Amino acid sequence: MTVATADTVSKPKARGMKRWDSPWINSKFLIGLGMVFFIFSMALWGPIVWDTTMARVASAPLNLPPPWAPGYRVDEEETTADTEAIEEKPEGAITGTNPFAQEESDSEEKSLRGSRFGTPSWDHPLGTESSGRDMFAVLLVGAPRSLMIGLIAAGIGMFVGIVLGFTAGFVGGWVDTVIRTIADAFVTIPALAVLIVISAFVALNNIIYMALLLALFAWPQPTRLIRSQVLSMRERGYVQMAQLSGVSICSIMFFEMMPNLLPYLAASFTGNVSGAILVATGLEVLGLGPTRLPTLGITIFYAIRAAAILRGMWWWWGVPIVALIVIFSGLFLMTVGLDEIANPRLRGVQSQ
Repeated sequence: MTVATADTVSKPKARGMKRWDSPWINSKFLIGLGMVFFIFSMALWGPIVWDTTMARVASAPLNLPPPWAPGYRVDEEETTADTEAIEEKPEGAITGTNPFAQEESDSEEKSLRGSRFGTPSWDHPLGTESSGRDMFAVLLVGAPRSLMIGLIAAGIGMFVGIVLGFTAGFVGGWVDTVIRTIADAFVTIPALAVLIVISAFVALNNIIYMALLLALFAWPQPTRLIRSQVLSMRERGYVQMAQLSGVSICSIMFFEMMPNLLPYLAASFTGNVSGAILVATGLEVLGLGPTRLPTLGITIFYAIRAAAILRGMWWWWGVPIVALIVIFSGLFLMTVGLDEIANPRLRGVQSQ
């Protein structure tokens, strides 16, 4: 008969982080949250590290006339207007002579100036656009504003959806019928087409107005999804016990049931933010947004209008597109991570 010693007894294996740690410590969620927070924090550290006033329309120090107009010079010492060229220009000309009618030497010199105009440099890492605005300053100012539009629109839509969804799912009866009918009617409406028509007649000169306009169609989908979740939760034991104990309806809905839906609500919120930013960018690219405020969509709109692709100014349209990719990727990772947090089965499949 053998006696078990300390060496022969098998030691329990050390538990990994996924076994003892909180489900909220999710790598996808944290990476996506970091990406979104980085974009949002540009509004805070941007003015500290860079001169964001160069993103304003007609106020940046780099606002230069076109390369063929009198007064255009590449060197800073020669930025004053060329008075001799102004005197020699033909009558009726506004910006000088036709650039295609110049001599070969003049055209070569001007093409050299035009090639240097706007290209990325040490002074302007992301280049400048036709009006002279610094693209790095535009990115620091425009990216947080585009994200803020999505957050405001999705936040309002989510708040309305929570109130209506909990009320329809828990109260039931004719209240459920009315709320469900109105939500289903709004879902069938082509939101983008209606927003284009409204934006064409309403002056959207503020990102708050843009967010409020988007919030008009941001509540029906959360209302329907939350209602379906509440319909299944109201039959559970702890809800029935709360009803028998005489707890008020509002306390049951928002203090008993809502905490169990927080991961689901957060995942739905991030998805709504992505949708709101996408719709806002689409309206801005069409020129229906606040055109005097730098946002990612408005930057793309000006790039398209100035034929930046044909002119080879890739930094003009490429910078806002990359910023949108970062925002959408971060929100997608947050949504996937929150789905794993809310669904234990996804966490179990991942750990195997």
